[in-house]
Amino acid sequence: MHAVVLLKQILDWELPPQRFRIDSATKRPPGDLAPKLLGPFEQNALELALQLKASGAVTAVTALLAGPPEAGEALRKALAVRADDAVHVETDATDSLDPSQTAELLVAAIRRLDSPDLVLAGRQAGDWDYGQVGYLVAERLGRPAVGLVWRAELSGDRLHVWRTGPSAVERLAIRLPAVLTVTSHTDLRLRMGSVMDMMAANRKEIVRWTPADLGLGDLSSARRLDIVDVTVPDVGRDCELIEGESASEVAARVLDRLAELKLLERSA
Repeated sequence: MHAVVLLKQILDWELPPQRFRIDSATKRPPGDLAPKLLGPFEQNALELALQLKASGAVTAVTALLAGPPEAGEALRKALAVRADDAVHVETDATDSLDPSQTAELLVAAIRRLDSPDLVLAGRQAGDWDYGQVGYLVAERLGRPAVGLVWRAELSGDRLHVWRTGPSAVERLAIRLPAVLTVTSHTDLRLRMGSVMDMMAANRKEIVRWTPADLGLGDLSSARRLDIVDVTVPDVGRDCELIEGESASEVAARVLDRLAELKLLERSA
């Protein structure tokens, strides 16, 4: 079974909030604001694919990414943890693709890869949190999709997947081919690559395709989302120290102050 993992490179999600800002022209964070890393949920999806390969359920793992040239570093990361192959659908660095356009590119690439049995994606991107690409890919491929998966095992001709439902852990048996969106779990922390693996990853060729190579022209007709405006909220902080001779006195003064601020109604 061949598995394809959909990846995305995003700004370091541990960037301190006070440093975060939005470029008013592009309505996006500046590209040099912080280092770019493989997204957290994409890491979970990649780890699940590697676990399936280790169990013998998957014979090959291909990392697939659609984005600007510099986004290819995420593919090197995937190769360094022993993904078998990497494919980069390169887009113009100035393009801001919406989830529908991204899915269009990824589906065309998946079909060119001879429609692998299993496609894994993160539950949502770690920057915009759309949570749409995996399901759009499934819909366009005509495949079933299971979301919020954190474990998978092959049993016979069915793939058994575990996901957290509203009130219980659910175990589903699905027929392949299928698409899974993967959520975070303690069992899905991405493994570390060895020094030798990292060196091999830097030497390995990444297959590079353009939209034209995939038979796609202008993707504007596939666009379904336009960002009108993005702002960083201005968060103010006020601190007021209330003192008293005893705990009961402090408590009474706190209640009085909350009532003054109309945050609490005091009974008569």
